[in-house]
Amino acid sequence: MKKYNFNAGPSMLPHGVVEATAAAVLDYNGMGLSFMELSHRSPEFKLVLDEARSLIKELLDVPGGYEVLLLGGGASMHFCMVPYNFLVRKAAYLNTGVWASKAMKEATLFGEVVEVASSADKNFSYIPKNFDIPADADYLHVTSNNTVYGTQLHADIDSPVPLVADMSSDIFSRPVDVSKYACIYGGAQKNLAQSGLSFVIVKESALGMTGRAIPSILDYKVHAEAGSLFNTPPTLPVYTALRNLRWIKEQGGVAEMERRARLRADVLYSEIDRNPMFRATVEGDDRSFMNIDFVMASGYEELEQTFAEYAAERGLVAIKGHRIAGGFRASCYNAMPHEGVEALAECMKDFSKR
Repeated sequence: MKKYNFNAGPSMLPHGVVEATAAAVLDYNGMGLSFMELSHRSPEFKLVLDEARSLIKELLDVPGGYEVLLLGGGASMHFCMVPYNFLVRKAAYLNTGVWASKAMKEATLFGEVVEVASSADKNFSYIPKNFDIPADADYLHVTSNNTVYGTQLHADIDSPVPLVADMSSDIFSRPVDVSKYACIYGGAQKNLAQSGLSFVIVKESALGMTGRAIPSILDYKVHAEAGSLFNTPPTLPVYTALRNLRWIKEQGGVAEMERRARLRADVLYSEIDRNPMFRATVEGDDRSFMNIDFVMASGYEELEQTFAEYAAERGLVAIKGHRIAGGFRASCYNAMPHEGVEALAECMKDFSKR
């Protein structure tokens, strides 16, 4: 049976990327060594790291004056590193869900934090608009895609203060105007590689400006000066990232990834809106293209587990919603083939008939 993996993360990767990684684990380039055994100081790994960083710059059209870092850990580590490196007096945060809230909480350890807007009043089912950004804030932090509740910023915000974004779950899924940001960061386990790796795109002129002493391992400037080799990076995920970045380029780049994402989302949202048994949890233009959330419609709530089992029997893996939100969540990152969302939409149609 063909299976489609809708996991929110760690998520599916292109099959060719998985195969290439598996082969490298057994024997890298005929060296008789596993890639996992190579020194991070070896010329072989340095070539992989340099090409991966270069492809990130190319695919996102990163302008000069920015450094690309590939570091160990996940986005949650950067919830601490961002304020450590950028917060002097006051930081502004847009609260759009679980991860934005966690990032904001960490920042309170370093200075004043202002919540410029929140969508908590409607269970984070929309992205706040027309909010005021304090002119004296050191930065504005946003979370571009809300994996738990299924909302997404589909365009880059114009901010009068430096802009920082957690793009863990939609990086490489649409073109980004990097010049609008002081820092973009995220975990790799959605659209880049397996878990254990994080990425940072940071404006060089923004580094070293707080005046505080920062532990070296938490200092973006230290990592930038060391070319992501201040300490041992997660070498195998870096290799997977390289293979995935090559795949994105071969497929047509981030513009093509965005086209596919919109098509996938249209298939599922159209079926959810059409089918009387299901209801989307997000309305309007704030719907995420990456994480499509829905629940059983009123009167059908008792069939939630039955539908989950029905979908699993048809090879549709991990469509259960986040434990906080409940319902269902179809995570459709770059590697999800169009056939996967067609299979889920068909499953919903058949269940309704049944």
